[in-house]
Amino acid sequence: MTTPDSFTTIDVVMTETRRFEPPPGFTAAANVRDPNIYERAASDVQAFWEGAAERLSWFRHWDQVLDWDPVGVHARWFVGGKLNASYNCVDRHLSTWRKNKAAIIWEGEPTDESRVLTYADLYREVNQVAAMLRSQGLQKGDRVAIYMPMVPELAIALLACARIGAPHSVVFAGFSAESLRDRIIDCGAKMLLTADGGWRAGKIIDLKSIANAAVAQTPSIERVVTLQRLGPDNHKVEMTEGRDVWWHDALAATTAKTVDPEVMDSEDPLYILYTSGTTGKPKGQVHTTGGYLTGVSLTHDWIFDLKDGDVYWCTADIGWVTGHSYIVYGPLANGATVVMYEGGPAFPDKDRFWAIVEKYKVSILYTAPTSIRTFMKWGTEYPNAHDMSSLRLLGTVGEPINPEAWIWYNEVIGKGNSPIVDTWWQTETGNIMISPLPGLVATKPGSATKPFPGIMADVVDGAGNSVPANTGGYLVIKHPWPAMSRTIWGDHQRYVNTYWAKFPGTYLTGDGARRDEDGYFWLLGRVDDVLNVSGHRIGTMEVESALVSNPSVAEAAVIGVPDEVTGQAIVAFVTLRGGETPSEQKAQELREHVAKAIGGLARPKKIYFTAELPKTRSAKIMRRLLRDVAEGRVIGDTTTLADPTVLDSIKQQYDDDN
Repeated sequence: MTTPDSFTTIDVVMTETRRFEPPPGFTAAANVRDPNIYERAASDVQAFWEGAAERLSWFRHWDQVLDWDPVGVHARWFVGGKLNASYNCVDRHLSTWRKNKAAIIWEGEPTDESRVLTYADLYREVNQVAAMLRSQGLQKGDRVAIYMPMVPELAIALLACARIGAPHSVVFAGFSAESLRDRIIDCGAKMLLTADGGWRAGKIIDLKSIANAAVAQTPSIERVVTLQRLGPDNHKVEMTEGRDVWWHDALAATTAKTVDPEVMDSEDPLYILYTSGTTGKPKGQVHTTGGYLTGVSLTHDWIFDLKDGDVYWCTADIGWVTGHSYIVYGPLANGATVVMYEGGPAFPDKDRFWAIVEKYKVSILYTAPTSIRTFMKWGTEYPNAHDMSSLRLLGTVGEPINPEAWIWYNEVIGKGNSPIVDTWWQTETGNIMISPLPGLVATKPGSATKPFPGIMADVVDGAGNSVPANTGGYLVIKHPWPAMSRTIWGDHQRYVNTYWAKFPGTYLTGDGARRDEDGYFWLLGRVDDVLNVSGHRIGTMEVESALVSNPSVAEAAVIGVPDEVTGQAIVAFVTLRGGETPSEQKAQELREHVAKAIGGLARPKKIYFTAELPKTRSAKIMRRLLRDVAEGRVIGDTTTLADPTVLDSIKQQYDDDN
């Protein structure tokens, strides 16, 4: 990430005074109720995380909690400890009543497809796949690329790889052949696990053809194992003799039915997950076994207030870190019942999410702010058509949530009875870093509230000094934590330069934030996206929140464009709610609404109306591409866009106007 050398602080222009206390009944039964937990964790961070590690099952106890080299940026947690992630997520539950508890409830996009796997079922299938991987030549330390739809076999594949000590690298099943190829080459994967296809928005995604195109340029791949998700009647699949094998045929040819879990060092790599790089080359974040599992297990239990009777649904894809941490490893280590859904939220109609909540009596729902704003645009009639009284806790993940979307989520989905945990974290952090503990911390719409116990977060200026309350600056983490990425695969110096060089010994998140007088953190967006208007540095989040606070706006994205007078001018791209009509009068109304809400300096110079905003398949708005459009540059990499045609429409509108 790059940041301006002249950066000092960010001006704060938005205020939010609403406050919601945890419901007394929720607090009375909450997993964490002691407010002293924050002070105790801060007083001895290593002791706090050592206690958290005791949640797991270890084959050998550690000799040292933390070995930290801030100069070389090498962190080792639970040094000498031995364990296995698959054992912790599956095997250890078999000696308890959870053996026959539902582990995964799967809903296919076709409405007539569903499956339930108990922990005993999961144990059997993970062992069978692990034995199959071994029989296909995979050994401890070999890397496995995974390119599959959201089916149970995807979660099973992760756990099977972990069982035999083969680090996995999941590539989201919407990425292009080029993206898959680049990630395979970078990590040197020996095997690819894929499928003939999957369903998305009522359409078949031909994954095997994409995989074939990628593997044609990846000499490290020796074997491709393909799951028959769609069945033989859907389309022809090209299989290369000697390299390709069907998943079911490989299982049938495997005589072993169980595999002893590999004894892994706490610091052995569990997986490599790629994030986009500013230089164009993705960064392979390496997460290790003991520290990562400790972090995701504890945060999942405490932040989501997990109970044995909960039905928990994280709507992310396992192709993203949210799916790794809060669909697979965290929840299954905790013995949770996890819902997995294959498809999109609008198939066959715009109430699919709410139909799933009603069908399975989901009690914990974890989704993205961009999805929530889309639901707002569609209208309340869709959630109101379903009984969602089973919900008791709501969560958000991804971009910062604007206050009005928070309020809508609270009132329409939670009916005012379900606390909201707004979570901030990154692929690099491994687990949630800032979030309320729902039985303990009052929430403020738009704020992720407080750092999780044991996380030493701060907001600093360009010199690394803590800034006063309600002043924006760099969000940093001042002490290592167990689930942190250890390096970038094959390029440790890039890891050091990107995250640790600006403030030695301190992790630079790349996000701007402010901390209010109560110690609550408010995310202001990426530092690279900060607007510089007439000498004032304004976070994109604040202007976007002001726009969405207008009842006619569903979503907004703002960027800065060069301006001879002000240095930068604010340009907004706005999606209106259903029933609203774009017009110059509406644009002027919104410009004045922003000026009234947060000040004239934030008034957009121009507003463009668009049916959709350009988003990644993980629902993050791609402001970088909007800047490319506005500044007349060649459009950058669009392989991660959920719908590339959205950008074409925006570009045409912008070009016509200019």
